[in-house]
Amino acid sequence: MSLSRRQFLRGAAGAVATAAASVADASAPFAPRENKPLPPKAIGMLYDSTQCIGCKACVSACKDANGMPVEQPQALAGWNEGTWDTAEDLSGKTLNVIRVYQNGTMAEKDREINGYAFVKRHCLHCLDPSCVSVCPVSAMQKNPITGIVTHDPDACIGCRYCVLGCPFNVPQYQFDEALGQISKCQFCSHLLKDNPLFSEDGAAQGSASATELWKNSRIPACCDVCPTGASLFGWVEDLQKEAEQRLALKPGTMYDFPRGLLGGDRTPNVAPVGAYKPHIYGEKESGGTQVRYLTGVPHEKLGLPALPDHSSAAVTEGVQHTIYKGLIAPIALLGGLVMLARRSVKHDEPAEKDKDGQERPS
Repeated sequence: MSLSRRQFLRGAAGAVATAAASVADASAPFAPRENKPLPPKAIGMLYDSTQCIGCKACVSACKDANGMPVEQPQALAGWNEGTWDTAEDLSGKTLNVIRVYQNGTMAEKDREINGYAFVKRHCLHCLDPSCVSVCPVSAMQKNPITGIVTHDPDACIGCRYCVLGCPFNVPQYQFDEALGQISKCQFCSHLLKDNPLFSEDGAAQGSASATELWKNSRIPACCDVCPTGASLFGWVEDLQKEAEQRLALKPGTMYDFPRGLLGGDRTPNVAPVGAYKPHIYGEKESGGTQVRYLTGVPHEKLGLPALPDHSSAAVTEGVQHTIYKGLIAPIALLGGLVMLARRSVKHDEPAEKDKDGQERPS
């Protein structure tokens, strides 16, 4: 008995209908998944561009703390005769850099027109990092307690997906090395390793004061040396409150700017509050980051990209999950067609006979 075209098409239609009914909810349009929340004891940084004086002490300290070499672009090598680190942006040799915004006469600091401003560039340690999402070997990882995004060079295969995936263009590859590696700010995690926060019960240490909690370990080098408190280290939730407090003050109000560690014991920098733009950059951008910015110039002018509230990882993983779910229907259809085809072949095969010449039952 053979399977007619009519029977085959009828069976195929039934398989399609069954598969479609089983995944009726998979026809929804692609949508980002939920952003990931702030880790339980997230540490981070508040960078106040209005307090930055462009001294680049943070750049030098970062180089020393992380063993990074001096960088001298070819165009500037003759000018400084090899005596200055003149990195123009992040690279395989520079994890942290100060850049300058300039407009017109540059007569006044932190003004968009005829002014200038400084901005600090390094990893923002996203809450939902794309570099972690795209890394195929888990060389990029986010600490589940502190939220620091780190890179393991021993696990890295050099695919550079993290370079392409980061919306802030932070991870950089060492193209000038025979066996190049990915370079990025890791929040000086090697300096923080002795802190009780990093122990197995570290999540319970949050009730301690900032000074008590950090007394046995250092803080990130860039925050440690900043003379004005422009780079301030601490708990992300406390840094957010500090940023909101500054925004609420009238420009020109004298304020005690904490230095080094928020809640620490260093003498504050007493200075007037700047004319801030009413936006805390990093609070929501790309799902939120653990580095927050206050600026007197629009962040787009400072090279901080305008980004949606959801992360790139949330979008790509949402699409992937929807596609995989949608594949249930064609897989079910294929299975149904294979079963129908096998049934047809089975019926067409001649019946086997025993030694007496009688047909064996199939």
